[in-house]
Amino acid sequence: TDVKFAVNNMLKAITASLLMEQILAPNFKFKTKRDDEDIVPPGTLTIKGFKEPSTAKTKAIIENDLVDLKAAILQDAKVIAGSAGKVEPEVVNKVLIPKIIQTKYPDLTKAELEEVSQYLVVDSVISTAEVKEVGDKKFIRMADKFINIEDLNIDLIQSVNPFQKAFEILSKEVTVNVLKLIKEAIEATKISMTQEEAIELWPKLKAFKVQFGREPSLESNNLIEKRLAECLIYIREQRRRAGV
Repeated sequence: TDVKFAVNNMLKAITASLLMEQILAPNFKFKTKRDDEDIVPPGTLTIKGFKEPSTAKTKAIIENDLVDLKAAILQDAKVIAGSAGKVEPEVVNKVLIPKIIQTKYPDLTKAELEEVSQYLVVDSVISTAEVKEVGDKKFIRMADKFINIEDLNIDLIQSVNPFQKAFEILSKEVTVNVLKLIKEAIEATKISMTQEEAIELWPKLKAFKVQFGREPSLESNNLIEKRLAECLIYIREQRRRAGV
């Protein structure tokens, strides 16, 4: 449909814009902060609790595939929902992003998956963050406040949605219909419904539209209307999967 075409084009444009921003951003290297380490090479940030890439496989992914991984993540409907504030940043960073990485690299161990995921999140947050200098100290803007670069830790970084800017661009550009479609794609993943129930509810769904002249709303306080709305989303998702 025209709306789906618009969604795909918009996501591609946003992805291209954000990836370009990340590519042009200053290139930092990241290391685990150690108490006994005095000298840090220029362009390197030390982060408390950060898990450095430890295997040839994770190093190769970070070296060669980071841009492709970011592109896949930026086009994921659940990540977009997270960037819209519908999902906690920690869920985006610790659940959604690792799932996308695991789909792309199913042979990674749990430890390797965490290393790639952490690096991607850290790189995405740091590379587009605002940095300012006060005297000989550097501060980085994170979650609407400036943090001394010396005090960076992985928990703090994972409390920030790395793709917040994606949603800011999205919300300025897209129409209500496009946002509705994205929301439905997200809701479809949460709905628990069988084909039998959908068939049973279909006549009631049609009757509702005739009676009220509109589709049932997910936001309704009426539980029956809400279930009919879920049924409609379920049916649309099944049709989408079947290519109908």
